[in-house]
Amino acid sequence: MSKVYLITGTSTGFGRALAEAVLERGDKVVLTARKPEQVEQLAQANQENAIAVRLDVTNAQERDAAVKATLERFGRIDVLVNNAGQGSLGALESFSSEQIRKQFEVNCFGVIEMTRAVLPVMRRKRSGHIVNITSIGGLASIGGFALYCATKFAVEGFAEGLRDEVKPLGINVTIVEPGAFRTNFAGDANMQPETEIDDYKAVIEPIREYLYGGNGKQPGDPKKAALAMIQAIESENPPLRLILGSDAYGLWEQKRTEEREEFQSWKEIGINTAFEDAVVAPIGG
Repeated sequence: MSKVYLITGTSTGFGRALAEAVLERGDKVVLTARKPEQVEQLAQANQENAIAVRLDVTNAQERDAAVKATLERFGRIDVLVNNAGQGSLGALESFSSEQIRKQFEVNCFGVIEMTRAVLPVMRRKRSGHIVNITSIGGLASIGGFALYCATKFAVEGFAEGLRDEVKPLGINVTIVEPGAFRTNFAGDANMQPETEIDDYKAVIEPIREYLYGGNGKQPGDPKKAALAMIQAIESENPPLRLILGSDAYGLWEQKRTEEREEFQSWKEIGINTAFEDAVVAPIGG
């Protein structure tokens, strides 16, 4: 039986690639975007299996309306893909308080609230799959992306805990962590810092050159990423985490190596902090 996908942010990038791949399979898709006219042509070309819906994930009314439209048209939601998000590059101190809050509203709170809107539907039928597209920056943060990565780390923690809550109810959770792909991440929607501070240029400029200088030349193919996501969703034992791209795996392995070395060098100091008569059990054990 075909699946019903509700995908946020389908106008470009991973959301668009996944929507197109899902439609090619004969599945049904609710194409959401802040500007639904950007996805209307795709919906019109697949009238039996797709509808276009306006959705700003930070807008409670639009979140509820998107869920309602999905149920009215297709009767269920099998897969929620939280893809909509916003990038940023700059020293943390360079962003305003308003920008910091906006980044979390879109990348983190929007994901959490969208998930909350869909969970009752999946819980009632005891099945479903929630896919959160974060970034390798949700596992390994680097200078220049501290704000962006903070939102992605938050989603990682949210999704990991959520997995334990909903798995007994027949609902799966997968986090997708792409590296550099040819999407619009470095495009106009990327949030620019309110100010520039010279003291941070030595750290920020090489990253900025990497991001914008290599735009359109990234190694990752969004179409192949979409197929990998579908494979995970269709798997009998779907992964909690799906890292995409050799560059992403390289950064992850580098971080793990550095962490292991640091953990080991400070382990004795760290564990010698209990009361002498304390009985220590693993957290959550």
